[in-house]
Amino acid sequence: MVVDDHPMWRDSVARDLEEARYEVVATTGEGRQALRIAAAVRPDVVILDLRLPDLSGVEVARGLAACLPAPRVLVLSASAEQEDVLEAVKAGASGYLVKSASREEFLDAVRRTAEGEPVFTPGLAGLVLGEYRRLAVQTSPDDDGPRLTDRETEVLRLVAKGLSYKQIAERLVLSHRTVQNHVQNTLNKLQLHNRVDLVRYAIERGLDEG
Repeated sequence: MVVDDHPMWRDSVARDLEEARYEVVATTGEGRQALRIAAAVRPDVVILDLRLPDLSGVEVARGLAACLPAPRVLVLSASAEQEDVLEAVKAGASGYLVKSASREEFLDAVRRTAEGEPVFTPGLAGLVLGEYRRLAVQTSPDDDGPRLTDRETEVLRLVAKGLSYKQIAERLVLSHRTVQNHVQNTLNKLQLHNRVDLVRYAIERGLDEG
């Protein structure tokens, strides 16, 4: 589903997605309408602009996060401002891409978002990880948490560093599906919902260091 108030840009994004063999179930330029449509058509991924005429993209992301099942949200915005990025992520966005990205970068971001990976424009990933670290010092990690296998911990450490499933598979000489299985098992053990939560968990425990 594509949510953007500029018709030509919205149509262009939808066309790129369809040419890449994605099914575009809906497009709209208004936030409230986006929430109504999403509840009806249940998209897997929502491509969301932050600047909408009625609601802000952050408000829409927050509303989408409350849906059951919640779609994964990839913000596609002209803004690379720190406040916009962090507010979008806090509202539940899985990723954030600036509109200056190439078509290939955009389609790769959509694919990774659909697979549950947090995706950010280069330079923004460090910003988000830095914010997670700041939040982490306010919490006390539970040393008696679920036990992960050595392999699950190894995969989790690479997830926290921002590597894609493909990169992790290549580094550990595993199949893409095996890496997905390790991530899913870890999510289940830790009772987390997605890779963004997983990255936060890893950073709280210092697994992104070294």
